[in-house]
Amino acid sequence: MLSFILLCAVLSSFLQLSHPLPNGAPETVCFTLMPFHGGGIPPQNDISPFEVQPTVNVIGQGQTLVVEIEGITPELKFGGFMLHARSVTPPYSVVGRFNPTSDGLVKLISCNGQDNTVTHVSPQGKSRIAVEWEAPLDYLGPVVFNATVAQDYSHFWVGIESTPVQVVPRGGAPPSGGISTTRRPITSTRPVYEPSPVASNILSTDPIYDGCGSTKSCFAVPDNCLKQRQCQAVATVTARGERFFFEIKSGHNNPAYVAVGLSTDDRMMEDSVIECVPQAGQVNVYASWTVARPYNAVRQSGSHLRLQNASYTDGVIYCNVERDARSTVMGKTFDLLNEKYYLLLASGSSIRDSGVAFHDILFRPTSRSARLTDPTNFEAASVLLYRLHGAFMLIAWIGTASAGILVARYFKQTWVGSQMCGKDQWFAWHRIFMVTTWTLTMVGFIIIFVEVQGWSQAQNPHAILGLVTTIICFFQPIGALFRPHPGSKNRPYFNWGHWFGGNAAHILAIVTIFFAVKLPRAELPEWMDWILVAFVAFHVFMHFVFSIFLWTQIAGCASDRSSGQRITAFPMTDMTPSRSSMGSERKQDAPYSKLRKILLGLYLTILILFVIALVVIAVLAPIETAVNEITTKINN
Repeated sequence: MLSFILLCAVLSSFLQLSHPLPNGAPETVCFTLMPFHGGGIPPQNDISPFEVQPTVNVIGQGQTLVVEIEGITPELKFGGFMLHARSVTPPYSVVGRFNPTSDGLVKLISCNGQDNTVTHVSPQGKSRIAVEWEAPLDYLGPVVFNATVAQDYSHFWVGIESTPVQVVPRGGAPPSGGISTTRRPITSTRPVYEPSPVASNILSTDPIYDGCGSTKSCFAVPDNCLKQRQCQAVATVTARGERFFFEIKSGHNNPAYVAVGLSTDDRMMEDSVIECVPQAGQVNVYASWTVARPYNAVRQSGSHLRLQNASYTDGVIYCNVERDARSTVMGKTFDLLNEKYYLLLASGSSIRDSGVAFHDILFRPTSRSARLTDPTNFEAASVLLYRLHGAFMLIAWIGTASAGILVARYFKQTWVGSQMCGKDQWFAWHRIFMVTTWTLTMVGFIIIFVEVQGWSQAQNPHAILGLVTTIICFFQPIGALFRPHPGSKNRPYFNWGHWFGGNAAHILAIVTIFFAVKLPRAELPEWMDWILVAFVAFHVFMHFVFSIFLWTQIAGCASDRSSGQRITAFPMTDMTPSRSSMGSERKQDAPYSKLRKILLGLYLTILILFVIALVVIAVLAPIETAVNEITTKINN
């Protein structure tokens, strides 16, 4: 069943409850099926005494007809109304547009399309309204005009339908002019309006998604959210002849702006952008030109843009902007009729005097370019390299670096006499862990540098901290190649320098990962911080436990010294895995060796679980969307 509802009356404390909405219906009720009158007043369920009548029943594309709303008797008056035309097949899209009138009794609003809905301006009683409707250029088939009419605040009828009007190719059946004087009779057999389950399901979500892929092009973030019709941000483009309409909407995250750019590639550089910015209680639209190095959006003349409709409610920005089919910005021509373009969707938390600031909430390009005259659903560009970068760095610095540092610190006197490839066990495993860390870090750094194509412009310390970490990591094994002989007087300096460099890089890396959670391109949930905090707490706790055993061992060695016995080397004094350092006194493991091995096994097990959890979150980001998709597939 085709229908919509009009919220007839929302009254202030100093207005009587008998008046419909004084300034007409808001756009928020375009696709609502039930009214929101005070306390939940229901619509009337008897046959409506008002009618919706088009002048003709056949019309050519782009031609006009007159639609009137009036009562079945001349004395019957109504205060509020809302009217538009819908297709008769799913998704029951609102089609066509109304032309402005000169009587000042109606105003045009947009229900997912420019000027496609008409409503009242004043609640003053009226017996008849006549408006001119223009058939769409991109639709063929039957349409039905739907209206909600409010006689007063407590009495209104929802889903009043006209007889069907057939839209045919232009020139096939031109309509006749004038207003019909023949009224279709109201009979007792006319059914009471009841929304069908299909229509209710479709109209229960945001109408911006209606027609995506069929009548307009849509691009949304995160991936695959168009199916659920619930996205963090969405941009749509509708082509009507040589008129292009961009709808842009943000999520409920209180951004300072939301914007969409047109680009010949998937990079934000020398591109034409439409900015929707809430200011002083209203949404303004600006045209800007982007320069990527350093990031900057310079506002330009917006003569090629015209704001059709906008709103800012509950932290959500929405705007509908008409753009010229052909325009020249900064000497670059944009031809939307003939050229292919990528869409760049961006949102940020701050603006500057000269324009918007960096897109720190989100930035995603489409995976391909396309003509905007051909309706399609864009997919976002691949984030594989971002995901690989995150996975490599998590494995390196949460996993292998943590294990390598712990083994080198506390296990030099464990597995004494047992060697791997001619090296002491602790040194062999330390080298395996740290070489893996070095390799993953270098590969991860190269990957992200190639993907970003230079230095990141994000206003976040992640990039600079990551660079410092990578530099320290790069020189650690090089310094180890030139370490002095164990007997050299410079060996202690090397030991402490190597220890300091390794621990500094590890700490910086973990702090860098914390900052990565705040990056919009990472799409990581904020609760990931708590997993990182849990890891840090666990890692510090295990160091504390192993330190107790170490100092107990040292205390035991001191006791042995007082008894004239030889002690094994203190861990920080010998970083060289040479056989010369293995005398007969090292044939036996230090005290608590078995317990240390058990604790190491426990540590590595829990560490692996942390790494797996963090890598899964990073690779499947945004994790909530991925989980929902997996759950849906399992349920199906």
